[in-house]
Amino acid sequence: MSRHRVIDALGRELSFSTPPKRVVSLVPSDTDSVQAVGAGSALVGRTDYCQGALAAGLPSVGGTKNVSVEAVLALAPDLVIANQEENSRVVLEQLAQQTKVLVSLPRRFDDGLAHVAKLARIFGTVTDANVKALIMQGMELGRSRDIAAAADGPAAFLPIWRDPWMTCNADTFGSDMLAMAGLRNVFGDRLRLYPLAADLGKEPPIDATGRDVRYPRVTLDEVAKRAPAVIVLPNEPYNFGASEAAELHGALPAARQVAVDGRDLFWYGAWSIAAVPRLRARLQSLTATR
Repeated sequence: MSRHRVIDALGRELSFSTPPKRVVSLVPSDTDSVQAVGAGSALVGRTDYCQGALAAGLPSVGGTKNVSVEAVLALAPDLVIANQEENSRVVLEQLAQQTKVLVSLPRRFDDGLAHVAKLARIFGTVTDANVKALIMQGMELGRSRDIAAAADGPAAFLPIWRDPWMTCNADTFGSDMLAMAGLRNVFGDRLRLYPLAADLGKEPPIDATGRDVRYPRVTLDEVAKRAPAVIVLPNEPYNFGASEAAELHGALPAARQVAVDGRDLFWYGAWSIAAVPRLRARLQSLTATR
């Protein structure tokens, strides 16, 4: 009997002698990837934010941040797919005591592609022609990355939240997707400081050991000092609309604003393979009129 062993983002080894038959996905992009590797029929649960016709017909176990442990276990899963950043640590620990939990944390496009390949191995679909073509397409996109061009590309500000303004540094999936599209993250080197007042330059920071420093809170004055040529406005996790666009234009009148589908920036895995060409097309149209 063949047995697949995989290591998740927490360094834990998970062993599969047969493909999982009852799967709960706690991350929308993972729900999409499970379907993309031909295992959609194994899905028995999803989050409020999972999309598509298949997801609509599945029971929800809550939002990504407020997953109901009881609702997940009631579905009797033999695998739960989760994300270290999106899902609560307490929830994942409780679930891991009852069933297998595969935790991911892709920080690069290539990490997301490796995650797709891992799912294909787990579900036994890695030799399927469509899955092989999907993975090969992702590999070609990875090889087409132009590191030098991205480092010298248009400087971009990518807000991900408002009140306070929040962005991401280079050690994040969203920033790497900008780089895949040829944009340079102006806050690539910026660490998140603690407490909030320190992040906003109002008091000295405290020791951030053990804390996530990848998502700094910033002021528009700090953004203006970094002089981005482009402001990329996603519609998730925060839906930036006309009022935020107007406020940003007032602070950075010379910067060009570009609205994008937030899924193309933040959904790792199968979705991102199709997203890279879309983002690159947006960049080409942007730079063509600079």
